[in-house]
Amino acid sequence: MTWNFDILPDFIFNGLSLGAIYGTVALALVLIFKATTLINFATGELAMLGAFLVYVLHMEQGLWLWLSMALAMALSAGLGVLIERSLTRPFDPADHLPVVLITLGLFLIINAVAGDIWNYQVRILSNPFGKFPSWVPSVGGDRFVEVFGSRLKYQSIGIWLTLAFALFVLGLILNRTKAGLAFRAVSSNVESARLVGVHTGRTLGFGWAIASAFGTLGAVLVAPQLGGVNPNMMATILIYALAGAALGGLDSLGGAVLGGILVGLIQAVLVTWGGVVVFGQLYMSILQLAAAFLIILIVLLFRPSGLFGTRRVERV
Repeated sequence: MTWNFDILPDFIFNGLSLGAIYGTVALALVLIFKATTLINFATGELAMLGAFLVYVLHMEQGLWLWLSMALAMALSAGLGVLIERSLTRPFDPADHLPVVLITLGLFLIINAVAGDIWNYQVRILSNPFGKFPSWVPSVGGDRFVEVFGSRLKYQSIGIWLTLAFALFVLGLILNRTKAGLAFRAVSSNVESARLVGVHTGRTLGFGWAIASAFGTLGAVLVAPQLGGVNPNMMATILIYALAGAALGGLDSLGGAVLGGILVGLIQAVLVTWGGVVVFGQLYMSILQLAAAFLIILIVLLFRPSGLFGTRRVERV
């Protein structure tokens, strides 16, 4: 076995880049869980649909990529509100089974509809950071800066800055707006929020809207690394994001981001860099998924609240 430490920084940078994407999708999961204590299994497919909206607006209609992303996030937010209003609000929040079945049904329906419309071939979507900055030399189309003798891609820097800005905006929304404060109240205690006059249904719709927008952002950021967009693009990403959300804490927004970053580092460094030496390249995809499931299992067994989540206190 030979450990090549010269290329380790490359894997660390890649892990941080993937982790930022997992953290973005994990945020979408946690936003719904905080308000409903449910995992939205349709998160990945809603994100995939948002990425296809960007593809239509940018690649087919010729709109500027970042404008297409903003419009797609707004449309995804509207779709999230519509789903919450028409499909989940009529059911009793205390009865989790119907809502879980609805999200599973949405997962299958959205995937099938996207497959019928766009088929299952990968469609190229422009890289938001592929041509920035133009004066930096590139190799194979990737622009980079050398750090510790390794190539840190500007795409990775762009993903980190985009996530940081998105978190800043989310913080402003949740802490400085009436809708955000209402969402925090509902997330803390639904019954208490109702008693003080908070419209819980409308507030949950607000949470679905933000979650759908963040999911779309994550899908667009990961699309260049997957070669483009296709109906199955978010299936494995959702597993890694769920592992990150569980590791960080399903009721902690900051924990979701940190958990996603940790999962990305584990995938890139421990599994890919270390696993190639031990097992070879052949089993990498299997090992990466196995690592995600192992993280979920360990967290559920030994620390169900995650690293930064709130522990449940029950009176006996």
